[in-house]
Amino acid sequence: MKGYKQLLIVVILMWASKLIASPQSPDYIVYGNDTVATYNLIVEQYLQSRNIENSETLFGLAFRDGATFNCWRGYQAIYEIQHDSLFLVDMIGCGELQHVAKDREASITRMKTVFGESFIEGKVFIDWYSGYLNFPLTDEVLRWDGVFYKIFEKERVLTLDSGRVSKNESVENYVDDPKGIDRKEKNEVSDILFRKLKREKWKNPDAFDCSEGYWVTIGADGTVSKVRMNVSDEEIKDYYEDDEYNFCINKIRHALSSLKFDILKDKGIPMAEDIFIEIWVEDNGKIENWTD
Repeated sequence: MKGYKQLLIVVILMWASKLIASPQSPDYIVYGNDTVATYNLIVEQYLQSRNIENSETLFGLAFRDGATFNCWRGYQAIYEIQHDSLFLVDMIGCGELQHVAKDREASITRMKTVFGESFIEGKVFIDWYSGYLNFPLTDEVLRWDGVFYKIFEKERVLTLDSGRVSKNESVENYVDDPKGIDRKEKNEVSDILFRKLKREKWKNPDAFDCSEGYWVTIGADGTVSKVRMNVSDEEIKDYYEDDEYNFCINKIRHALSSLKFDILKDKGIPMAEDIFIEIWVEDNGKIENWTD
């Protein structure tokens, strides 16, 4: 029996790991004549932020039982802008966008169960939310976290104040600087960094070994703003002398200091981005790119 329980725990953990890491289905917003994907889980934020008695029962609603690897919420929300206000108009089962009209009763039941008296005339006014709601104007994805959140090259960004639209703008999330280095493809940036590092002389009289993984931060202005080792503070303390650690960090920062990349934005706001690179340095100073 003990072995069975251990196996069951392993299976559950593996399932949970796959569930969290699987690409997740978006919510939707009705905007004009279109119904488009949005990667802002406003209803889910509401559910998770409310500390209500018997929340296990409330948040364990039957519609969550339909959760899949690609829809851990067990539902998808559909929002709509009406008279410059944001409403929740449907909570559909996963992947049932094409069947909203047929499953309207189930959607109404879900909204009534969660929002009670706030469900009025077939919808819920999202007066609890202030922040951004964005959705794509193009299919070109600049960045994806591998699970849910995506940044598109062109987006519509709505700024909401207690559920009311205070700002509505079209933004471009990539600035092609004539003097900047192209970074649209994130997986190519580490190669650009390595080519720059390869020009440095790594053989040093103190025999410092910089073979390690590093996180290189490209700042909001497109220049390298920070370099840190891919190890914990504890590991740095245990395995690196201050002189060796500082040598490696400063060596990389100096090598990359002249780089200037195009500007990347999120919701129209310039953003910093971390790029991982792993190098191996031979005793003779030859450097190899070990980045996966």
